[in-house]
Amino acid sequence: MFLKTSRRKFLQSVSTLTLGAAISNLARAVPASAGGLRYGPGEAFSFDKLVERASALSKSAYESPPKPRPDIVQQIDYDAWGSIKYRPEAALYAEGPGLYPVTFFHVGQFFQKSVKMHVIEGGKAKEILYSPDYFSMPKNSIARKLPEDTGFAGFRLQESRKRKDWRTQDWVAFLGAAYFRAIGELGQYGLSARGAIVDSAEPIPEEFPDFTEFFIEESGKEDQPVLVYALLNSPSLTGAYRFAIKRTAGVVQDIEAALFLRKDIKRLGLAPLTSMYWFSETEKRRREDWRPEVHDSDGLAIWTGAGERLWRPLINQPFAVTSSFSDHAPKGFGLMQRDRQFEDYLDGVNYEKRPTLWVEPLSDWGAGAIELIELPTDDEIHDNVVAYWRPKEPAKAGNTYRLKYRLHWLADEPYPAAGARCVATRIGRGGQPGKPRPKGVYKFAVEFAGKALDVLWGDTVKAEPVITASAGTVSGAFMEPIPGTKRWRAIFDLTPTGTDPVELRLYIRGNGDAMTETWLYQFRPGTD
Repeated sequence: MFLKTSRRKFLQSVSTLTLGAAISNLARAVPASAGGLRYGPGEAFSFDKLVERASALSKSAYESPPKPRPDIVQQIDYDAWGSIKYRPEAALYAEGPGLYPVTFFHVGQFFQKSVKMHVIEGGKAKEILYSPDYFSMPKNSIARKLPEDTGFAGFRLQESRKRKDWRTQDWVAFLGAAYFRAIGELGQYGLSARGAIVDSAEPIPEEFPDFTEFFIEESGKEDQPVLVYALLNSPSLTGAYRFAIKRTAGVVQDIEAALFLRKDIKRLGLAPLTSMYWFSETEKRRREDWRPEVHDSDGLAIWTGAGERLWRPLINQPFAVTSSFSDHAPKGFGLMQRDRQFEDYLDGVNYEKRPTLWVEPLSDWGAGAIELIELPTDDEIHDNVVAYWRPKEPAKAGNTYRLKYRLHWLADEPYPAAGARCVATRIGRGGQPGKPRPKGVYKFAVEFAGKALDVLWGDTVKAEPVITASAGTVSGAFMEPIPGTKRWRAIFDLTPTGTDPVELRLYIRGNGDAMTETWLYQFRPGTD
């Protein structure tokens, strides 16, 4: 389970949000820059060298990154941590040459390990040395008792220096373990991405790799990406990452990763995404919450290697459930936030503006599966959904993985399908109004929207829902327009046999051709 702060401000977890080794050797510092930052000596840097470091590290015994003064850091709770502000005038690139100033996060109860930060200039990397002077904090803050070499917890990219509000507006953040996130087109943070998944939803404790060092490079040119390099370390694997980050309508990140396994891993997840889904129009327990819906994402979208478009609405499962979608060289997948109506949330935290996050492979990923892990939750503070790519071959010690992919943090999918898509899934009692409702029968109403369905308003195309179920009986299927909209819905009854989960599959066919993406759903009888 992944814990978030109240009102969903920052991703945090007592068990997961950890960062790299403490920064030390302040005696090596060179004179401060104009912005007040202090640096260590420069060393030649390249991504190839970082990959070599990660490879060599995988062949040595794992050493956990140290925590600076745990007795003090543990007392910096969320409120105390939030009162510690980084001074914008001390930002890296506050006066150039980089276009996007970089500010840093302080350590705290939920971010207890420090991570080394470097700036790259002229092919050399210089460590940015921590100083409490970079931060403003209350006079009585317990953080004032920390030593001078405490180190940073993470960093964020501020908006362009050309914007008057850059000091208060950021657009990318790396904070906690190997978590990072970005705002979408609607200017809102939401779900997160991660470096790698190690044994999530297994009967053994999950392992959370750390980004232990970062290297930042900017050209200062608007048409050039911000480059961020990261070293990953954990008991089971090491890795080197290169992020080429562009501020577009939302945010686009081109990622190159090299991973090296120290140990066998039961479940290795690559290009992982993590989000929160509590309830939506599909399901809500009586009197559970006053709002109509609460979620950062409402479904998993997949574009298979064969070109099929799939949509799987998220489910607040009664226990940990893993769904696997086998594929070869997928074209993409992502956790979507499709519901953009404020009236469906009625909450000032802007769930309707949370970004959609799409993963686009830029290399051949071969055979494997897109997997979806859904954990139960009873509140919005938990990140309970994970989606990732799992290679087909077992993850054995000594294995090496090289992959390239692009993350799109947007309002919608970057490559929309030609067919109509699912916009709502509703479940109720089966049977007909005005008649006794049969026990054990469930009615599904699946709504679709898109220009591909416009032809249904004429008489030239005859459409029908195509429905399959892994168990039980489907009956009474039909289609109808939804009054006052351009949407259509497919309606059917399901009579399950037994209590085992039923895998449902549905799409709308017109004149023999698919007119919509394929809706998938895992229904558990008797959980209502």
